[in-house]
Parts: sequence; C-alpha cells; structure tokens
Amino acid sequence: MVKKKINPDLIYNIVVYTLLGILLVILMYPLIYVISASVTTANDVLTGKMILWPTSFSLAGYQKILSYREIWIGFANSIFYVVVGTVVSLIFTFTAAYPLSRKDFVAKGFIMKLYTVTLFFGGGLVPFYLLISNLGMIDTRLSMILPTAVSVWNIILARTYFLNTIPNELLEAAKIDGCSNVRFFWSVVLPLSKPIIAVMILYYAVAKWNGYFDAMIFLKDSNKYPLQLILRSLLINSQMDLIVGGGIGYGDDFIEKLNALESMKYGVIVIASIPMIVLCVFTHKYFQKGIMVGSLKG
Repeated sequence: MVKKKINPDLIYNIVVYTLLGILLVILMYPLIYVISASVTTANDVLTGKMILWPTSFSLAGYQKILSYREIWIGFANSIFYVVVGTVVSLIFTFTAAYPLSRKDFVAKGFIMKLYTVTLFFGGGLVPFYLLISNLGMIDTRLSMILPTAVSVWNIILARTYFLNTIPNELLEAAKIDGCSNVRFFWSVVLPLSKPIIAVMILYYAVAKWNGYFDAMIFLKDSNKYPLQLILRSLLINSQMDLIVGGGIGYGDDFIEKLNALESMKYGVIVIASIPMIVLCVFTHKYFQKGIMVGSLKG
C-alpha cells in the first residue's frame, strides 16, 4: 500500500479560509445586528428575541429621528464640512507633499523633521483653544475646516507615493519641452495620482464626517453643528428625558420611552454610517491601489 502524501497547500488553504471565515463573521455580525435592530420593534431587541435577523418590522426609530428638524440641519452642515474641508485638505496636503518628494528641493530634510516633530509633540487643548480664539474663529465654520486641514501622516503617505511612482526622468523630459514646475504638477503629477487622491479623500472625509469634538469646543450656535454632534445631543437629551420623566416607576409611559430610545439608538448609527459607506464603495477601486503603494517598492 502506497501512502498518499498530504498536500501542504490544501492544509494551508483550509486554515486560511477557516480563519478568514471566522474573521468575516466577527466583523459582519455587529453590522448586520445594528441594521436589523434599527428596523425591528424595540421590545424584541430589549428582550433578546432578535438575535441577528429582524423578527418584526418597524420604522418607528427612523420616524422619530427624521422628524427632528435639527437632523437635516446637521446633515447639511456635515456635508458642507466634509466637501469643503476635504478639498482644502487635499490642496494643502499635495502642495506640501510634492515638493518634499523632489530630489532638487534643498530644504526637504529640514522641513520633514519639523513636520515629524508635530506627530509627537503638541501644545495641548487649552493653547489650541486660545489660538483659535485669537484668530477669531470661535463659533465660525472655519473652525471646523482650517485647524484640522492637514495631517502630517497623510503628507508622508502622499510624498511616498510621489517618490515611488513619479520617475525623475518624466520631469526631465517635461522640462525639455518647456514645462514649468506648476504645469508639471497640475498636468502630469495629479493625473497619475488618482489612487493616492482616492486614499486621501477617504481618510479626510471619514475623519471630518465622524468628528464632533472640535464642534463641541468651538461652536456655540446649534445651527452650525455637524450631524454627529446633533445625533449625540439627541441621544443624550432622550436619555435625560427618560431618566427625569420616567422616575423610579416602570409604567407604560416609561416602557414606551425606553422602546423609543432603543429604536433611535440603532437608527442613529445607521444614518451616520450610510454616507461614508457610499463614499467607500465609489472610491474602493482607487483606494485598493493607493493603499498598497510602496509595499513592493523601495
């Protein structure tokens, strides 16, 4: 009898696919649960009757959330902050990263050291607030755009992309044809940088969409609040109403408020996540290319 040899590749594939399957379940379960809970009656969620899929359909949470006028104001504000803020961040990031990638830029080493220092040291919250106050940006939309316009880490990523993908010979050929530095950057570098542009758009847009701390500190007018701060205030106010209004009893009114709060909680998560999920879908192709830049090169 000839013993069959065990194929090591088969064992490897079994182990890899098993681990990936477990990881997929771990990652997908919370997402599916939140979506299912947002369209299920709160009683089924609170009692544990709903485990993964919706057991009874209800849109009460979404109806209560969308009935607030402030939700739509916050949504419009967040769209403004994301669009304008991302454009400003892209301009600052790429105009800083490209010169630092050029070999003929003498001061690039010194400037990169200054940039790197800011990754490890900062003045703190109080000096930051005083700076914004002295600049006259308190309770203005600029306070949500300019203070966080540039990320040094993103500048380093963009600089690495330019170093690995834009050959110096291309610049030399362009100069022979009489191309200026500005024209080369606008007509050659940026069209070849779609992957890293998509990565930067996703990084900046997600950060600005999820940001609420700066709004809590710098904004006083509720009409300028982003969606995340509006949703946070909505949940906190609902919880306070439940605690104060419900008292220590557990009557029908208390149970009704508890069910409404539970439905709103999951609906808020879904509403706040949808725009970034849509953005990720549209930028996924370029994002996948851009995030791998430098993995096989220098």
